[in-house]
Amino acid sequence: MTAFFNDVVGQPHARRQLLAMAASGRMPHALLLSGPKGNGKMPLALALARYLCCANPQPEDACGDCPSCRAFNRFMHPDIHFAFPVVKLKPGRDVVCDDFIDSWRQMLLKTGGYIDLPTWLDTLNAQNKQAQIFTKETDEIQRKLAYKPHMGDRQVMLVWLPEKMNAEAANKLLKLLEEPPSGTVFLLVSEEPEAVLGTIRSRTQTVIVPPLTADDIADTLQRRYQLPPGDARQLAVRAHGDLLLALQELKRGDENALFFDLFTRMMRLSYARRLKEMKEWSEEVATLGREKQKSFLEYCQRMTRESFIRNFQQPALNAMNTQEAQFTDRFAPFVNTWNVTEIARELELAQQHIEQNVNPKMVFFDLALKMIVLLIRR
Repeated sequence: MTAFFNDVVGQPHARRQLLAMAASGRMPHALLLSGPKGNGKMPLALALARYLCCANPQPEDACGDCPSCRAFNRFMHPDIHFAFPVVKLKPGRDVVCDDFIDSWRQMLLKTGGYIDLPTWLDTLNAQNKQAQIFTKETDEIQRKLAYKPHMGDRQVMLVWLPEKMNAEAANKLLKLLEEPPSGTVFLLVSEEPEAVLGTIRSRTQTVIVPPLTADDIADTLQRRYQLPPGDARQLAVRAHGDLLLALQELKRGDENALFFDLFTRMMRLSYARRLKEMKEWSEEVATLGREKQKSFLEYCQRMTRESFIRNFQQPALNAMNTQEAQFTDRFAPFVNTWNVTEIARELELAQQHIEQNVNPKMVFFDLALKMIVLLIRR
């Protein structure tokens, strides 16, 4: 993934819109690309930054061969600058994005721009620290843009998640947008545009990037990750337009297999009222760790919904892999209008208890006991 328009998954309308702006010679001095997570906003912004600085742009993409494109291949172009949320390494010490630029470049090289804030914070080992674009960063932006471009007549300032700017930083950026340095294009990439300072939004041209289609995600999973068509389609439907979510689900294949085993065992043991084995099951789940226990309960909620929907004999509405579908063929009649709401409520309550640090052995054994009553077929 090297940040060309051809690398962007789907989004044909947004690609055409951005290429038309660049080719027209009337490129706005500031764009705000907005839309939900995992839809390709950042890859589009990277591809546009490359295209704007390319010495020999083609009708559909940058040339890939000029000195500018070669410099951009490792995200080290002297005229393309980045600002993004960071964390303070030590209390009271000012930090700027360049303190983390090597990690940032490595992440972009690995992902092609398909990133989210939790992944970036994991890269930084941020733990519970709050990520921001701090005031000092806007001083750095102003300093960088004060120089003339090195490789052409244009500079690009790409700001990822401008909604994470603190108030002072946002107001300083506003002044730059009001009087932009000559030849500079600002590209702001936002997941929460309503949280961006209103006066900043008013000085940008907004490009709304919609969620990806299930077809686009499924095609990517097949071509790039060799997933079988059926599994790719099911995973794409579950992703709800978020390629990152689909890829995370793909990586969690072993975890999902574990969750499937635990879910089916809970339901079978509860239905058979095998109390001793139910207690052993709860003790097994208790060893997983709190975060994995929460993920398991989310999986249980999804499988409950899928089982209920299965009763309507509309396969297109389901989003399960082959193993899950085979199980729900038999299990679906036990999740019906009488009990589906109660089952969902008990799963949500169990999740709340886990988040509140209630003893997990008690939480999961109690959950299994409640399933005894709720799984009575009506």
